Amino acid sequence: MRHTLPIAPQFYVTAPQPCPYLDGRMERKLFTALQGDNATALNDALSQQGFRRSQNVLYRPSCTDCNACLSARIDVSRFKPTKSQRRAARRNTHLVRRATSPWATEEQFDLFRRYLDSRHADGGMADMDVFEFAAMIEETPIRSRVVEYTDRDSEQLTGVCLTDMLEDGLSMVYSFYDPEYVRSSLGTYLILDHIEIAREAGLPYVYLGYWVPGSAKMGYKAKFSGLEIYFGGGWQPMRDPEEFAEQHHPLATPPIAEQVANISLPDLRSGKY
Repeated sequence: MRHTLPIAPQFYVTAPQPCPYLDGRMERKLFTALQGDNATALNDALSQQGFRRSQNVLYRPSCTDCNACLSARIDVSRFKPTKSQRRAARRNTHLVRRATSPWATEEQFDLFRRYLDSRHADGGMADMDVFEFAAMIEETPIRSRVVEYTDRDSEQLTGVCLTDMLEDGLSMVYSFYDPEYVRSSLGTYLILDHIEIAREAGLPYVYLGYWVPGSAKMGYKAKFSGLEIYFGGGWQPMRDPEEFAEQHHPLATPPIAEQVANISLPDLRSGKY
């Protein structure tokens, strides 16, 4: 008997687990599989509604008593670098950018391990081995690139970003860099360079993942001008971070059925909305 994938994506919810951003919180995610001929259309549509990709899954936070995690993107046309961001760009002019196919290398994994051990030793990826790393990089059903940054003089790999190509922008799925370059603001530079890549390609947005008010790990995203936050069912310009204060009452997060019903899906038969 022949089996086919369902036309409409099926949505599921993860079991609660400790939040990686805010102490004492529990997180839960709404997710769906990303696969088949319509993966690109689905990824584009859901990314524009606050979802993120992890390998062949699209997910969005759906915590029962907290709505702190907010998807963030930069409007390239409205972005203007601050003085500190311009300094970060000047400090990293020795780096050479190279975009490659999503293929994991030992050099990338060595850099990834140094980055985790220095900055996220207690995070959810701390125990990731080389096979899991390869899966993170290579298991993508859509158009993705690995953007590498190499020191021009030493030819040493210093930064990497797994980047998805969306119809309306670039999505920085995951980035890591040499921890010795912290004072060079290399993490900031990777975002600045992706803004430049998007501008050169005529793409309006750079998607940064989730901004979490109150989380020191995610606070840097609010420092970029032109930032937009997916809040209340739509994208809103970030003017004052205090406008997006989290809510803690039981009605802060709609029921799962209501969340799913409000998701706009593309016409997966035609690849159009």
